[in-house]
Amino acid sequence: MGDYIVNESKSAFIAIVGCPNVGKSSILNRLLGEKIAIVSPRPQTTRTGITGILTTEDNIQLVFTDTPGFHKPKTKLGEHMVQAVDESIGGVDACLFVVEPETELRTAEQELLCRLKQTKAPVVLAINKTDTVKDKAQIALLIVKLTQLCDFKAVVPVSALRGDGIDALLEELKALSAPSIHYFPDDTLTDQPERVLAAEMIREKMLLRLDQEVPHGVAVSIERFSERDDADILDIDAVIYCEKDSHKGIIIGKGGAMLKAISTAARKDLERFFEIQVNLKCWVKVKEDWRNREGLIHNFGLDG
Repeated sequence: MGDYIVNESKSAFIAIVGCPNVGKSSILNRLLGEKIAIVSPRPQTTRTGITGILTTEDNIQLVFTDTPGFHKPKTKLGEHMVQAVDESIGGVDACLFVVEPETELRTAEQELLCRLKQTKAPVVLAINKTDTVKDKAQIALLIVKLTQLCDFKAVVPVSALRGDGIDALLEELKALSAPSIHYFPDDTLTDQPERVLAAEMIREKMLLRLDQEVPHGVAVSIERFSERDDADILDIDAVIYCEKDSHKGIIIGKGGAMLKAISTAARKDLERFFEIQVNLKCWVKVKEDWRNREGLIHNFGLDG
């Protein structure tokens, strides 16, 4: 019999951290090659830790946690979001620190960097949105400044929008893996429950369509999620909660036009992801100041 080599399985748990709206979820989706984390131009799109799982052809499993943007909280929900960041970086094998190509670090980023250094875990720096910079010398200057603040394991400029640098970033992250069993089946993309994924897809469409403060004050609860016995149709009933009657009117829109647009866009995403025809029904209800009410935050599954 000829000699053969068995690739020893490896794994690493990696937290993706950074300030709001730097592109953490976009980078995760690029790494996975599939959209499991919702994305919008609005800060604080991600509210809880989202697990993404990538098993590569060379038998390496990377388990990512996409964390909420690190910020100064203004509500009890915001406090839970910051707590989710702290919990995520507390027990991982490595951290992926994402910044934009600005010349100066924000105060929150400096504070986050101090927390990362305290964990003693290796940190890879990803400078995202390089496609927005005309003068590449700006990125080089930023790298010099940041490497003076932290001994990064690697520094990789990327563009999650275009996919530039993502392969190089993946190689650096794979290098941080260690011999280990795989903690998830190799074909798993996420451990998020299907109801949570559905709720997030609906919320994303509101983030993309609604103005000003309304999107930050919405939560989505999936009341029904069931496949019919007599047909390949998935029935999903969702309740959208907002904080004010005026917000309810904005979400529904004139003649129900806004709610219909949100539902239609969400249904298309749901059908693509679950690979089945979806019958989506959405309702809107008011829960005043729910972001400061612990019971409601818990009911919506946003307290970790």
